[in-house]
Amino acid sequence: MSRKNLYPIILPAIGAAILAVLSQISLPIGPVPVTLQTFAVALIATLLKPREAVLSTLLYLLLGALGLPVFAGGSGGFQALFGPTAGYLWGYIPFAIITSLLTDKESSYLKTFLANLLGDCCPFLLGVVSLHLVAGMTWSQALAVGVLPFIIPDLIKLILVTLISKPLFQALKNEPYFK
Repeated sequence: MSRKNLYPIILPAIGAAILAVLSQISLPIGPVPVTLQTFAVALIATLLKPREAVLSTLLYLLLGALGLPVFAGGSGGFQALFGPTAGYLWGYIPFAIITSLLTDKESSYLKTFLANLLGDCCPFLLGVVSLHLVAGMTWSQALAVGVLPFIIPDLIKLILVTLISKPLFQALKNEPYFK
């Protein structure tokens, strides 16, 4: 099997593995910990084509649903996809779609940052909805616990992804399956 034929299979697995590993780096500051999950999704979505980026996030969610401890804090299990913080997990799918569709190796730093910022709104939006509906928080409580503490950390993560994307694209310039 040629390298070209392996990329569509291997890249989603590598993306899911990166997401699983970086999810374990977390700082609990309330019901939703600060993790490197959003950093991983942003990086995957910036570098990979939409299909591979989305498959990476879907594979990550599937591994977690099957009980593997890939979610933040080493958690896993089907219930995580329907619990109070499930919206954040489900939000990674539209995050990957939006960011991947809006970025490529020719994207400016500003475009890359804005595409990631737009994509990063999805986990927040769905996360707030799940905190409201599942955890029974008011909308203002859900925003206070599920968004406000994470604005600065996520901006930092998105800036870092933006800054490292150009050098990574340069290093991968001869690889056809990276955008």
